[in-house]
Amino acid sequence: MPTKEDLKALQSESLERKVRITQTRIIEWYKHYNGQVYVSFSGGKDSTVLLHLARLCFPDIEAVFIDTGLEYPEIRDFVKTFDNVTWLKPEMRFDEVISKYGYPIISKNVSQIIYEYRKNPKCAIVKHFDNESDYIKKYGQRFSLAKYIPLRDSDIPISHLCCHVMKKKPAKKFEKASGKMPILGTMADESQLRKASWMKNGCNAFNSKRPISQPMSFWTEQDVLHYLELTGLPYASVYGEIIPIAEFEGQMALNTMVKLKTTKCQRTGCVFCGFGAHLEKEPNRFQMLKETHPKMYDYCIREENGLGMGKVLDYIGVKY
Repeated sequence: MPTKEDLKALQSESLERKVRITQTRIIEWYKHYNGQVYVSFSGGKDSTVLLHLARLCFPDIEAVFIDTGLEYPEIRDFVKTFDNVTWLKPEMRFDEVISKYGYPIISKNVSQIIYEYRKNPKCAIVKHFDNESDYIKKYGQRFSLAKYIPLRDSDIPISHLCCHVMKKKPAKKFEKASGKMPILGTMADESQLRKASWMKNGCNAFNSKRPISQPMSFWTEQDVLHYLELTGLPYASVYGEIIPIAEFEGQMALNTMVKLKTTKCQRTGCVFCGFGAHLEKEPNRFQMLKETHPKMYDYCIREENGLGMGKVLDYIGVKY
């Protein structure tokens, strides 16, 4: 099994070397399934790079876009500029998902534990909220969710199921109907869950219950930005320009490998998702949404005829 040291070693490789390794993983996946594969294409910068790398190897490879209704309009417009893209739709809208299951906030792990606790307060999951439990004593305070007890006991509906309903379910349905295996642009440094997944399976999870290729797992956001900058590859306009962080801060960049940053959106996943919002520096995703897409912001925040995210963000202390 891959180790943390293996991941660190790959992450420290040059961008040129990462490109070669990624394309090797794509070729391995493609050949293993006799070309019956597809690229999961969200229209974001990561999957844009992934699709480019995949089509350099196999120009006819299919891309699949899941139209959740949670994308920036610029993302949808950008996806429309590509050929050979299959559009899928989930069976439920986001407002229906949060009404039935709850809001995605804090993180997928925290939301899931709160959701399961509420279904059965006497289940084993309660150990996560008890600093004196054997589980916390064994694994340490970093696994304690005691600080989220007020949120757990609030009247805010909370769930981790949004991604499953709106993205994974339509993707799995497509895979069953087409027989094609997915290639995703997710990266290990995006979350502990994704790092754990790489540690278990590496880039190509041939033997997992749902085989998935994640050939860019060892890339970082900086790798993606440098690749876009160096190649001149088009990307969605919602990101703005890619510039050195030093320049963004009003200073002069001293070398070409300085850290890069987009002048507008830094992330373009599901616009209304609350995962990780409490960790963002200002202006956070919702403050930026207010400036760039005021109508979407208003629908997101207001309770009447809206998603009611304002109440949720108030509760977890996220300014908007």
